[in-house]
Amino acid sequence: MALVQKKGYGFLINWLIMLSDLILINSFFIAFHKLSGGFLLNYVELEPYKAGEVLLLINLAYFIAVNIIPNNLAKNIVFFDKVVQRSLSFSILYIVIFTVGVYLLNVTEITLLKWVGCLLLFVGVYTLFQILLRILLKLYREKGHNYKYVIIVGGGLNGMNVYYDLSSSTYGYKVLGFFDDNKSLENALPNYLGTTAQVEKFCNENQVDEIFCTLPGNQEAKILKLINFSERNMIRFYLVPEFYKYIKRKLVLNFLQATPVVGIRPEPLQSLSNRVLKRAFDIVFSICVLLTVFPLVYIICGLLIKLESPGPILFTQKRTGLHGKIFTCYKFRSMRMNKDADTLTTVKTDPRVTKIGSFIRRTSLDEIPQFINVLLGDMSVVGPRPHMVKQTEIYNKLIDKFMIRHLIKPGLTGWAQISGYRGEIKTIDQMEGRFKCDVWYIENWSFVLDIKIIFVTVFKTIAGDKNAY
Repeated sequence: MALVQKKGYGFLINWLIMLSDLILINSFFIAFHKLSGGFLLNYVELEPYKAGEVLLLINLAYFIAVNIIPNNLAKNIVFFDKVVQRSLSFSILYIVIFTVGVYLLNVTEITLLKWVGCLLLFVGVYTLFQILLRILLKLYREKGHNYKYVIIVGGGLNGMNVYYDLSSSTYGYKVLGFFDDNKSLENALPNYLGTTAQVEKFCNENQVDEIFCTLPGNQEAKILKLINFSERNMIRFYLVPEFYKYIKRKLVLNFLQATPVVGIRPEPLQSLSNRVLKRAFDIVFSICVLLTVFPLVYIICGLLIKLESPGPILFTQKRTGLHGKIFTCYKFRSMRMNKDADTLTTVKTDPRVTKIGSFIRRTSLDEIPQFINVLLGDMSVVGPRPHMVKQTEIYNKLIDKFMIRHLIKPGLTGWAQISGYRGEIKTIDQMEGRFKCDVWYIENWSFVLDIKIIFVTVFKTIAGDKNAY
């Protein structure tokens, strides 16, 4: 079957994105210069040719930065959190390069405060612009433009899964059909195109951009033939492994020298740079809270706690931390002293909770002393919430693979807490839901995700959370 050639100018998308970036960046600095009454080029009126130097610097800094952190907007599959993460990284790198150039050329005498304000605004504007471009590109592809022609070789369960994933996405794929040597599948498969021996003829007669192969590993001769054909004809080849049938999650490919090793889950925090970034943020954030908010809250809450019931201001409890290690967790005491504190969780209308305790629990003020744990390294600002040791023992018996959530440090707040799993857990289903959120966070961690969780937590605290009691 003959295919109509792709219409439009999809091959120009990368160039258009780069051109859009340059227009935005140049427009931003020119506009800011005009609106701020002389942001750059304080002596441009005396030496107009200096404007050329600054414009050259603005664009040179872009080309240096984009070569270090390439733009990934035009990829078929890229998620918005990755777009934001890349945009932030790129804009910060651009700022560093541009700032160094500005001061080396001595083209500005702007105050530090004004300069920082401008650059923070640039980060926000550039990130929003990248999100908008990605949305526009997805809408463009939804209209049937800039898509890739794909065939699937292998019509089993894996082949159908690939078909549904590609067909239902808005990432710009057009599945032409299936090839399989089992001719009994001809009527069962969507658009059966022939046997594996007919793949080469079909690709030579039609426009095919990518081949997804789901053949079992024991058909290596056919697979190798398809790989060689694809590489000779500049067709991208993707092999879907057999274990995808029983392991349906993101996997990580590593190498022991030349031997490929597949990890069953991605763990971004296994990267040293990510761990350093997260720990640095924890230290800075916790120090800021402990030096500003904590002393005032401690004095006020401590006084009210002491006036209402006898006992210490701070409540300490053994909880399960990183790799199952037990640590002492700090909180403002919200209950009357009782012997069940380490075995019974808080329930709604719990008689043990004091009046001031009810307030500080509802507003999450009782958690503020845990910034001490963050500074000490027992906890992180964001992560799976730590459980009492007794709870960990119980849930570990009831929920398969429960201890996975302890592969990273526990946090003051987490993905589960902003996803509706804060507070009392009444059923196993609820605990499994929280557990799945924790595992998702471990597999999808990013610094941007942490910032998002913090902002949503603050918003929910101010707005009020029905599960906080």
